[in-house]
Amino acid sequence: MSARYSKNLDVGVGAVLSVDFKTVRGKVVGYSILLLLKTAESKEAIRVFDSAHGINEMHRYSDGGGKRNGTEFHNGTLDEGMRAAIHAIERGYLEMIEGWREG
Repeated sequence: MSARYSKNLDVGVGAVLSVDFKTVRGKVVGYSILLLLKTAESKEAIRVFDSAHGINEMHRYSDGGGKRNGTEFHNGTLDEGMRAAIHAIERGYLEMIEGWREG
């Protein structure tokens, strides 16, 4: 089963949480969690947490610098990593956006 949803975290800032995941028998087998910055002109990726390589990885983006190499951010299961990623974005989106702007 696959699921996808978006959640506005802060309309004034333009922060959006985007969640896409796949489960098999109730267990997460793949996910991609994004922090996006939405403006009138564009939608920019700020941070991505994913399981593309079978581990819980985090990728930073920089304004004009593109996607950086991933680093492992959680050593638990993909279920746990996905929840940790969502929580990290919900708690720290302002700092993540500031870091993106600073490059």
